[in-house]
Amino acid sequence: MSVVLERIEQTREALLGALASRDWEAISELDVSCRLCVDDVLVEATVDEATLRSKLEELLGVYRELIEVASGERQTIVDEMSQIRQAKNAAKVYHLFS
Repeated sequence: MSVVLERIEQTREALLGALASRDWEAISELDVSCRLCVDDVLVEATVDEATLRSKLEELLGVYRELIEVASGERQTIVDEMSQIRQAKNAAKVYHLFS
């Protein structure tokens, strides 16, 4: 396997690990690294296309999972902020009548 394909595989595994621990800072850094790997593979002429396709499909699966988890996390934060706003408004109303 070429060095570039190995880097893609290592980056994919690292992304999965960071996702499992919800380490968003590491995910951000690995995303940049992943983009560089993909750029490098586009330049390399000696890559086995079938292996490349397989590695990129696996990587795409990780990104789909990342998007799903990030969307869920975002919705959780939106719900929490909504509850905080409602509690603040209820406290204001309570103070008006007390």
